[in-house]
Amino acid sequence: MSDKGGFGDAINESKGDFRVFIALNVLLSIMFGNTLVWGLDYVGFIEYSLLNVVTAAIVLFSIAYLMIQP
Repeated sequence: MSDKGGFGDAINESKGDFRVFIALNVLLSIMFGNTLVWGLDYVGFIEYSLLNVVTAAIVLFSIAYLMIQP
């Protein structure tokens, strides 16, 4: 199977929709932040609270956002 001018070129030239990145980043940051805070609460490191989940999600969102900047 040859890939001349096909899928590989489309991936390399695709800019993507920035709104999709933001939406997925928000969703995944909240989910991972929730899991992270729950795990840290389980081992007794921090208390599971909405403030801790939001803080973790904001930190994760910021890191992911900064990683894609040129």
